[in-house]
This record gives sequence, C-alpha cells and structure tokens, in this order.
Amino acid sequence: MTLHLIKLAVGAKSVEDVAAWQAARAKAAPPLRHRTRNFPKRAQEILDGGSIYWVVNRVLSVRQRIEDIVEAKHPDGTRCTDLVLHERLIPVRARLVKPFQGWRYLAAADAPPDEGASGRRSDALPEAMQRELVALALL
Repeated sequence: MTLHLIKLAVGAKSVEDVAAWQAARAKAAPPLRHRTRNFPKRAQEILDGGSIYWVVNRVLSVRQRIEDIVEAKHPDGTRCTDLVLHERLIPVRARLVKPFQGWRYLAAADAPPDEGASGRRSDALPEAMQRELVALALL
C-alpha cells in the first residue's frame, strides 16, 4: 500500500522558490535529496510509489516522487535521513494546511489529485491568486 509524506517548504514564498532551491541543490550535490532528522518507520510503504507533498506558504501545492530513502550523516557525524527525490514538481489540487513541524505521513486516500487529473484549469492562474482562492474555499 502506497504512503506519502507531507512537509512544509519552510521559507519558500512560492513553488518557484522551491524549484530554484532544489535545482541549485541538485546541481551542487546530485542526486536531489531532502535531508530530514528521522528515518520513516514506514519507509517500505513510501518507496511503493510514494511522494513528498510540499506545503508552500500554508498551501499544499506540489508533490515529488520519492525515489529512495537512505541513512546519512551530517558533517558533524550526527545521523540523519536523505529522501532522494525525482526532480519534477507536480502541481496538485491546492488546499490550506495548518502549520506543523517535521514531516507527517499522508495516506494515499487523503492525498490531493494531481492538478491535470481533475480537468480543472487553475494552473493558468497566478500562484498568489490560487492561494487567495484556496483560502476563501473557492478553489
């Protein structure tokens, strides 16, 4: 059974910020990874087609496929985990998310559909306008 993760893109004001940061990170030290403190106990379920869903400026906005989960170490020797990510950011049907720390599991049944899968055309709207419409529950 597939399981996903949800994570705040701390400091990002837009999906473009996330894309730019990740492009720089992937170029400097491939493959593209997101480093996190804890190793997911349900890693096998995540590796069965799971994605990380990014919350950008309080709106769940995009996802990326998780290609691998590996144990790693910080430069000071502290253990951590690297989530190896596919480089493509896939827009999803936006929804507001309350702030939280770290990452959370997201059941496949609770994951929003990809934006193009719904037949909706909100991707033609500017991101700031999409956030406002989501906040007003109009999108």
